[in-house]
Amino acid sequence: MTVTVVDHPLVQHKLSLMRDKTTPSNQFRQLLREISHLLAYEVTRDLPLEMRLVDTPLETQPMPHISGKKLALISILRAGNGLLDGILELIPSARVGFVGLYRDEDTLQPVQYYYKVPQAIDQRPVIVVDPMLATGNSSCAAIDLLKKSGAQNILFLCLLAAPEGVAVMQDRHPDVPIVTAAIDNKLNENGYIIPGLGDAGDRMYGTA
Repeated sequence: MTVTVVDHPLVQHKLSLMRDKTTPSNQFRQLLREISHLLAYEVTRDLPLEMRLVDTPLETQPMPHISGKKLALISILRAGNGLLDGILELIPSARVGFVGLYRDEDTLQPVQYYYKVPQAIDQRPVIVVDPMLATGNSSCAAIDLLKKSGAQNILFLCLLAAPEGVAVMQDRHPDVPIVTAAIDNKLNENGYIIPGLGDAGDRMYGTA
């Protein structure tokens, strides 16, 4: 499994602003949207292209277009929607699915409450989005569900990852590449990324 850290200066600068505990929710959401635009370029760089004829004002020439079934973006609720919204601005034709999971705070294991994905998921490139790859349990559970639905070409996109979560993903889903803006130091005893940025959903929606 490949792990790509997007170290572009704009990504790292915006991420640092998001880490600041004094950053208000509205600014946090805007920064997440901006970072998602930048990360989208990385996660889509290998989408297949095909040549189609285009009539320009001067002549007709074959020009590159994305080929195959439309991309599927799968958001792990609720925090995944922050990345999802920004990517959809760049790829409005993408199909969208949702996996509803919450973490049991005692066991740190995911509990499923919702699952809805696009048709023909087995024929689509799939990008799973969730800002945090912490324990890896929720991410792996979401990918388990997608594979049961037939998804084969899956990539995982997150804002922050912990080494523990990366190791779990490598063990359970070695075929799924990870793209992230940073790999932080560790998890604390409560399963939160250190130094991290807190709970991404709470920071986005002001529910802390």
